[in-house]
Amino acid sequence: MSAPPVALVTGATEGIGRAIAFALGRAGYRVGACARTPSRVRSLLEDLAGEGIAAAGHPADVGQPGDVEAMVGEITGRLGPVDVLVNNAGVAILKPFDQLTLADWDTTMATNLRSLFLVTRAVLPGMRERKRGAIVNIASLAGRNGFAGGTAYTASKHAVLGFGRSLMMEVRKENIRVITICPGSVDTALLHDQGMLTPNFASVLTPEDVATTVVSALALPERALVSELDIRPTNP
Repeated sequence: MSAPPVALVTGATEGIGRAIAFALGRAGYRVGACARTPSRVRSLLEDLAGEGIAAAGHPADVGQPGDVEAMVGEITGRLGPVDVLVNNAGVAILKPFDQLTLADWDTTMATNLRSLFLVTRAVLPGMRERKRGAIVNIASLAGRNGFAGGTAYTASKHAVLGFGRSLMMEVRKENIRVITICPGSVDTALLHDQGMLTPNFASVLTPEDVATTVVSALALPERALVSELDIRPTNP
């Protein structure tokens, strides 16, 4: 009997990433998890183990090549090759443009965009060798629509869409699926910390809504690819 597949989730210790890690684990995946803070990674692994989910983790700043190489090496060494990569790590620095600093811009691009290149670069060669795999990029409806205060954030998420569309065209003939998920507002700490957005928290999406969508997209027959999915509240 073949071993259960391995899924690597970045930004896995809270919000959408944490929900995805648990949803994939419950769906039968072994879970690789990373985030910046070592204590949060350890806590997540304990919680996953409490549900009987096989998991391994390593702290990493996924915008840094050395961190990414160490993280992928540790997780694949313990779990095996990555079958599914979920590029979820992200930040949202929302400010009027005249208050946005170069450091804000660079932080946004390093976490939301540079990380996609670095982590995908680390796991894609193995997928190509095995002629199978899936890369799931968590973008945002902000990747399709701008909003006041979102110049850095929306620029990064527009880029995630472009990244996913182009990569999909390159690797689909190798039985590798590239799926970009675009959620609307999600009830996470990231959203609560923003003063420029005033969503109705009674009706926005939950992290579990996004996680269920990811698992459902991956559960399609391997010959079927949903390349982009928008998720909105049914009754905002």
